[in-house]
Amino acid sequence: MKIREGFAKRNIAGSEIVVPVGKNALQFNGMITLNETGAFIWDCLKSETTKQEIVNSLLEEYNVEEQKASADVDKFLALLSENGLLEA
Repeated sequence: MKIREGFAKRNIAGSEIVVPVGKNALQFNGMITLNETGAFIWDCLKSETTKQEIVNSLLEEYNVEEQKASADVDKFLALLSENGLLEA
């Protein structure tokens, strides 16, 4: 899975924001503000990856338990999926 084309993460006034670009700007009304972990997971999803690879990356980057990292990834992926931001 990976982020669908047409969405970009931008740093605006110190905040990480996901915005639609191109034709997606006409179809997606809004933006998503990411916390540090969300921005990290977003970056992992720039290229094809799996949930387990994202969890492993979180474990390497942060001092977090695997169960918590896995739950956070599930929650974030569900948000992206619900909003049509993920490629299958």
